[in-house]
Amino acid sequence: MRTCIFIPPLKKATGGTAVLLQLARHLHQGGYGVCLVPREDTMPAGDDHADIPVVRWGSLRLTPQDIWLVPEGWVNALTPGLQAGARSVVYVQNWAYLLSALPQGVHWNRLPVSFLNVSQPVAWFTREATGRQGPVLRPGIDTALFHAPAARPDGPVRIAWMPRKNKALAVRIREFFEARRAQHGGAQVEWRELHGLTHRQVAEELRQADIFLATGFPEGCPLPPLEAMACGCVVTGFSGMGGWDYMRQAMPQGYTPWWPMRPPHETPWDGNGFFAADADVPAAALALEHAVSLVETSRTEPCAPLDSVRKNAQVTVSHYSLEKQREAVLDLWSQAALGNIFS
Repeated sequence: MRTCIFIPPLKKATGGTAVLLQLARHLHQGGYGVCLVPREDTMPAGDDHADIPVVRWGSLRLTPQDIWLVPEGWVNALTPGLQAGARSVVYVQNWAYLLSALPQGVHWNRLPVSFLNVSQPVAWFTREATGRQGPVLRPGIDTALFHAPAARPDGPVRIAWMPRKNKALAVRIREFFEARRAQHGGAQVEWRELHGLTHRQVAEELRQADIFLATGFPEGCPLPPLEAMACGCVVTGFSGMGGWDYMRQAMPQGYTPWWPMRPPHETPWDGNGFFAADADVPAAALALEHAVSLVETSRTEPCAPLDSVRKNAQVTVSHYSLEKQREAVLDLWSQAALGNIFS
């Protein structure tokens, strides 16, 4: 059984591409046959996948025993697997692209494919949209790189945010937050924009920040909030839907999803951030205001609510490490080798 992983022709590697490369690395190190298949001749920059075989698109020859894994936004890339009768698997990394990428008149229930989902909310959406179940394979973050500092710097409360994640909404949140801040005489905060940085630079910035404002939508299983939690930031903002795989509400009387959540035995942590419904700007600003208030309080006196959020965040992160991802990958592929899944 060989696993061939399609690598989309993107100018810049995305988080989704990074997850595909991590999957390949885990399989390669676990002794499974695996290869990367870029649609174009070039691979994403980096040496973390240098030892994994690469097969050119035009040279790809699949067999019925092979697994042909394609991310959900590239439906046409399924063609080699379907033609060869291979075990074609759609890795749904973002629920929003599962249906939007289909050609007109084509429906998933007409295609002989299996689904692999990046989170529980995505698995729920896939099942509701296609009528098919599929296992969950969550991403992992590098906790050796993303970790909390011994101490945070003094000065104004620092809020990190990513302009590439719905900048317009982030600006509206900031405007409303600052209007209320001025109205009530609050101290100035410092906004730290995370843009165009390497992973190492992002980690360093997060260790300087007190709060991370998440504004991503849609999301499959967003990694920046997890990385921020790992760096000791208090996370607030939106989930993108997929974030509710691990996000749990700590905001008093705050929003919680209406769709089914993971059972408590799978998520042994309580509130790990202050979250609002996606696109609810006023609620997100108020959640941010609450987080800032707690951070300010903690600088002069003990703050049990903030300590609880940070503790729960660290427990959360421990379940999304690269080691946990590797265990999940090898477990799923052992089942695939027995024909229990992807068949």
